[in-house]
Amino acid sequence: MAKEVISKLVPDTSVIIEGIISSKLETELEIEELIIHEAVLAELENQANEGKIIGLMGLEEIEEIRKLLPDKVRFTGSRPNINHIKDAKLGEIDALIRQLAYDEEATLITADKVQYKVARAKGINAIFIAQSKEKIDLKLEKYFDETTMSVHLKENTLPTAKKGTPGDLKFVALSKKTLSQKDIMDISREIVEATRSRSNGFIEIEREGSTIIQLGLFRIVITRPPFSDGWEITAVRPVKQLKLEEYQLSEKLYTRICEQAEGVLIAGSPGMGKSTFAAALTQHYAKQGKIVKTVEAPRDLVLPDEVTQYAISHGTPEEVRDILLLSRPDYTLFDEMRNTDDFELYADLRLAGIGLAGVIHGTAPVEAIQRFVGRIELGVIPQVIDTVIFIKKGAVFKVLSLKMEVKVPAGMTEADLARPVVVIRDFETNQAEYELYSYGEETVLIPVTETKVVERGVNKLAREAIEDYMRHYADDVEVEIASPQKAIVYVPDSSIAKIIGKQGAHIAQMEEALGISMDIRELEGNSKKKSKQDNTELKFEVYEDKNAITFQLGKNMQNKEVNIYLHSDVVATATTGKKATVRLNKKGRLGEKLSTALRKNEEIIILKK
Repeated sequence: MAKEVISKLVPDTSVIIEGIISSKLETELEIEELIIHEAVLAELENQANEGKIIGLMGLEEIEEIRKLLPDKVRFTGSRPNINHIKDAKLGEIDALIRQLAYDEEATLITADKVQYKVARAKGINAIFIAQSKEKIDLKLEKYFDETTMSVHLKENTLPTAKKGTPGDLKFVALSKKTLSQKDIMDISREIVEATRSRSNGFIEIEREGSTIIQLGLFRIVITRPPFSDGWEITAVRPVKQLKLEEYQLSEKLYTRICEQAEGVLIAGSPGMGKSTFAAALTQHYAKQGKIVKTVEAPRDLVLPDEVTQYAISHGTPEEVRDILLLSRPDYTLFDEMRNTDDFELYADLRLAGIGLAGVIHGTAPVEAIQRFVGRIELGVIPQVIDTVIFIKKGAVFKVLSLKMEVKVPAGMTEADLARPVVVIRDFETNQAEYELYSYGEETVLIPVTETKVVERGVNKLAREAIEDYMRHYADDVEVEIASPQKAIVYVPDSSIAKIIGKQGAHIAQMEEALGISMDIRELEGNSKKKSKQDNTELKFEVYEDKNAITFQLGKNMQNKEVNIYLHSDVVATATTGKKATVRLNKKGRLGEKLSTALRKNEEIIILKK
């Protein structure tokens, strides 16, 4: 095939960046003179100085062209002034290049459709080269197989990868050959070129020294000096896609997710499967006929076309807020919340009534909540977050729920210390685990243990000693240890006056003898507390498979709340389903605990709540 001969050719920045001319010279074009405007060099130089990879690619293309066209490349024109640079997005640089083509009576070559149309409108001979949509096999893709989660390439090191599944990853070398800086730069250029040509490729974020790209299933981070000490590429790809049903959720949690939860946090350490669960949850909502949208940076979730994915990196929090409030989705997923702007946007959308699930990094479930402390007001937290789902090794490991209560914080005893407290409970057992409240000018998060459920060591001995002592003055006595310094003693109303004595003298003597302050209260009825022995034990059968434990109760126990006891302690509060069953995931902490108890033939009791 004969080459097209062009006497004078003026390229603009778009074709230089795309590397079109060097590729066309070998097969399609013969150029007698290539004229490059100084504005093209200035624009590429500015981009390279800002650390943008496209600037470096463009300068390398010019260097390659000079090798292919020795003595046929001419630079001309004046460098752009500050106003040209300031108004570059308005087409000032393009205007300078068009004028050069007009003055030289040359042909303009461009990959910018607007530039081409303006040139033709002005009577300038122009060639438009559309970006190729052909899928080119990338060198990066050759490092991946079906078990590869991420690939790590850095100059002067061996290429490595993480392989396996969430929670069971191995770090392996992929080659015995060390990669050079040129190797990494070539792969980076290939990635950027593919991103600009493919419809599923996006440069999500570009900063000085770093570029974040979403290319199909790959989330790619490219770093370079001076930001990093060398050129590096990190590429991550989802290993597996799951449906929500495959997570073996308890019926209580499944109901919460489907019907009640509107402020969900999905937390976990990197690589534990947060995004996989988030994608499963999003697809579940979409299949229910809900309008679902996502806010991502970058857009790396693999979702059906029915779900619209917004890139916050290409907009502003105000734009995202306006779009979501006007489009009114039923649910929105906010993936990878990192900075204060993200947390404030999440809170703002929740308070506006939009159902939200947010993905957040954390090595423990409560850390996801702590990251909101100081960013939004304490009293707003339970309205913004109602459920925290912690993912570990690809499974739901623990679930927390939040509720605001006015109470005396755990460990305090005086009634006038009551204040608004955010109580954080284990969702499955309903046991309080943490309390979040204001203390002076600080907001504190304190772990708590409910004395009604768990009683250990010194507290148990102190309670028994006080009960024995007080039985000299009352036949029926019950004691709670509120703190190391205070006990609450329940006795019949007829015994209170005798125990307190005239002007409190008798109780003062008792407190001195026992070494603890006592609060004497009336014991209502025969007992202050409702013992599990007051209820009849429910009959049940247990079925255990690889993923879950199922407790099958009688037909009359459909849709009932029950307590599950182990070692005489309540370990779970659950709601039975339509089939009168309670199903617990064995990968969760509770399921693992009950599975171990079954293997050891330990007593498990179920009572109606």
